Amino acid sequence: MKNYNLITISLLALGLTACGAQNTNQAQTSKTTAPGAPGNDPFWSYAGKTGIGTSYEQYQNGHYTNDAPTGVVSKVWFSIAKGMITETMFGLIHQAQIKDMQFVVTGKNFTVSEADDLDVTIDYLYKDDQGRPLSLAYKIVSKDKQGRFTLEKHVFTDPDGQSLFVRSMFNTDLKDVKAYVVVNPYINNNGLDDFAKTTEQGLVAWQDDNYLTLQASTEFGAKTVGFTGVSDGLDELKKSQSLNTSYSNTGEQSGNVSLLAELGSIESNTTFDLVLSFARSEQQSAEQGAQTLAKGYQSVLDSYNGKGAAFGWQDYLQNLTPINKMTEQTADNGKLLYTSAMVLKAQEDKTHAGALIASLSNPWGETVSAKTGSTGYKAVWVRDFYQVAMAFMALGDTATAKTAFEYLEKVQVSSKTPGNNGDTGWFLQKTHVDGELEWVGVQLDQTAMPIMLAWKLHQANVLSDAELKDWYARMLKPAADFLVEGGRAKILWNDTQITPPATQQERWEEQSGYSPSTTAAVVAGLISAADIANMAGDTKNAERYLATAKSYNADIEKVMFTTQGNLKSKATDGEYFIRIGQDENANSNTTINANNGREGFNKKQILDGGFLELVRYGVRDALAPSIVKTLPEYDDETLANNLQVKYSFNFSDGSGSFAGYRRYGNDGYGEDEITGTNYAENGSNTPGQRGRVWPFFTGERGHYEIAAANASNTFNDVKQAEIKNSYVKGLEQFANEGMMLPEQVWDGVGVNKADYTLGEGTNSATPLAWTHAEYIKLVRSLSDKQVWDHYPVVKQALK
Repeated sequence: MKNYNLITISLLALGLTACGAQNTNQAQTSKTTAPGAPGNDPFWSYAGKTGIGTSYEQYQNGHYTNDAPTGVVSKVWFSIAKGMITETMFGLIHQAQIKDMQFVVTGKNFTVSEADDLDVTIDYLYKDDQGRPLSLAYKIVSKDKQGRFTLEKHVFTDPDGQSLFVRSMFNTDLKDVKAYVVVNPYINNNGLDDFAKTTEQGLVAWQDDNYLTLQASTEFGAKTVGFTGVSDGLDELKKSQSLNTSYSNTGEQSGNVSLLAELGSIESNTTFDLVLSFARSEQQSAEQGAQTLAKGYQSVLDSYNGKGAAFGWQDYLQNLTPINKMTEQTADNGKLLYTSAMVLKAQEDKTHAGALIASLSNPWGETVSAKTGSTGYKAVWVRDFYQVAMAFMALGDTATAKTAFEYLEKVQVSSKTPGNNGDTGWFLQKTHVDGELEWVGVQLDQTAMPIMLAWKLHQANVLSDAELKDWYARMLKPAADFLVEGGRAKILWNDTQITPPATQQERWEEQSGYSPSTTAAVVAGLISAADIANMAGDTKNAERYLATAKSYNADIEKVMFTTQGNLKSKATDGEYFIRIGQDENANSNTTINANNGREGFNKKQILDGGFLELVRYGVRDALAPSIVKTLPEYDDETLANNLQVKYSFNFSDGSGSFAGYRRYGNDGYGEDEITGTNYAENGSNTPGQRGRVWPFFTGERGHYEIAAANASNTFNDVKQAEIKNSYVKGLEQFANEGMMLPEQVWDGVGVNKADYTLGEGTNSATPLAWTHAEYIKLVRSLSDKQVWDHYPVVKQALK
């Protein structure tokens, strides 16, 4: 590590700005304070990311620390959407500091920004001979549709500092063409409370003690700050192709501010290196950027990649022992597998080690207000968390899986949980990575899954007997007790008596009652808890947990499997698992709650794939009558469109079709099928909203096929290849150009305002960690020829 004193940094910064392009705009009028506060209303950026990135950092004893040998821990994350750099975070993983950073090109009678309609491609800067990405460093090429210029960007972070490095390379055959850069700061995760100014070194934005500095390797020409949409200079550039008025600060009133700087004239192969740097003071922010620029493009990129003595992404991948064998069961030679491994690791906070978020995005962001802070999906859901931790186990990254498990104590409800006046042991619905409360509904699967994860870690010798006994007393026993006894959830808005196995919320957080997927996890969790309790010498509670699990298990079909179904379909015999019911009679005609603009339906009309979790965890055999009888309805594409769950998609290479599934019939969590507007653009209960196909269900269905083949003794090379070339390949096709897997894809139903192609990721949340985790687990399951997150102890106990 290099040490820079303040004098060296100051001289370096001055040197960097002394030899660049000079401002040639002689007609520019310089003013002091920008008018127009607070500027346009702020919104988040497009959620369909084609890339995310951050540096890979090593643990020290299960923590991230700046102590040697790891050096400084970089806490900068970025995202890419539609070719632009979008939300970039610093500090905690949910703390966005900018909405976007875009380049603008002006020439004779034209001004084109990256937000305009350019032809964009994205690729990885560092790949192996097979084309598999070896780091999350990106090459983005944007081409003007009229052929006037091309822009190539290389984007990555400084692993030894708090900076985002952006190399921009322009090519044009035209004369008198200039390039500019525009940054829209959203300091400290909101877009209305910022200030900005120009300095000798660059441009600065801040809120309280959070600072962002924009610097370049060559001196900026004209530069200005202002209020977005009013005095930011961009409208002037679009009208006159020049920046005639500039402002040096935004004054005493905060708002939605913008930074704009002239890079200089461009011609063939013109390159500018820029950094966005972050710190808790203006001086430190400038120093961070100067240090990164002084190291230079190649040095920073090599460290990020892990070349030479540096430890980076390449090294992380090389340490994933199972990945080479797993690659054999991919249809793309491991490209998505390598990407998925890095994407999951990149979505871990670096202050709170083990804190795994759901997605580095804000769903439907460009119509979601950013007036106040919002985590979006950059938060912890224990359900998604479990899927990701199990994927790390599948990859051989037991260190992250163990650290993640240990983190869970932070989000378990205890007597110390702020504002808790109820019972303890359950896990919070959604929290910030630092444990701050956000949503407080009770999902019993989220209380069971930490127990299940602990059992898996112990079976893999990641948790020792002594460690498991300790965690049993501290975290697992309180969770198991809640699964048996239930209790009063009394925290913030929630004041509800929970009586298991009925849950306040099932895995889609929208309905209360008896759910096959929730019950599968509860039964598996209690049987795992019984096994752990026996190991810990707590035989009395072991017996109680096991007896309760068997009791819940005995009622599954009675409560959740209807024999008097009312779906109108040629495929149905009236016998199938329902999604959820509020009463204990599967044949009653009760109506489940309205949600997301969709009216409540008779519970027997709503299907979902939750029943497959009963097989995955070992609660039901793959060939159990109730499971087999439900498959025709689940796979039926002749159901009424609103109730249909399965949709078929064609492979782009013409090799056939594959299956995709919605969350459940009558789902309203998605784009409006009548108007084509984003979800909740006109309120979350707007009629016409429609939940689309979620790719990870293709993985769930593939897992069932593995279990069924094993149960029928038909798993052979032919079956393995069949699953690989349908379910695995199908998930791979759902990935976008940057190999990011989405939450939802377009199903072809209704108004297509965004002009999506069939099977293309929508603007919900991309990359979704759960989808990448399901893909990894499916590949590992296929490689092992058995379901990865299966619990043999469950199957044995229920014989």
